[in-house]
Amino acid sequence: MSNNISNKLILVVEDNLVNQKVISAMLEKLNHSVDIVANGQQALEKVNEHRYDIVFMDCQMPVMDGYAATREIRKLEEASGTRTPVVAMTANVLSEDQGMCFSAGMDDFMAKPILLDGLKDIIQKWCPEEDSNPRPSP
Repeated sequence: MSNNISNKLILVVEDNLVNQKVISAMLEKLNHSVDIVANGQQALEKVNEHRYDIVFMDCQMPVMDGYAATREIRKLEEASGTRTPVVAMTANVLSEDQGMCFSAGMDDFMAKPILLDGLKDIIQKWCPEEDSNPRPSP
């Protein structure tokens, strides 16, 4: 059986309409369900409503940026005991920028422009199939 990573519920947090459409089309091509919001405040609302398999988070957005949104998501997760992978999507690729992402609680980093193979690799990394690595029973 091939490495099937389809049917994940993914949140894309991106304020640029063109980027929203491109990323959404790529994720749908990979057979995922996608919700899209335009800022960090909307992302918090969505994370409160749904359990996402992974969140792709732009860093620079109006209302609430990706750094603040990720910090707030991590606070919510402390109370619930869950952790959703949050992957930064940014054109800022300096090591200081990556450090800011990790300091905010993001798990990984993707440089824009986002490519299909890159998305697929990140999803495989952070959302492995349950059957591909079975856990022993206690």
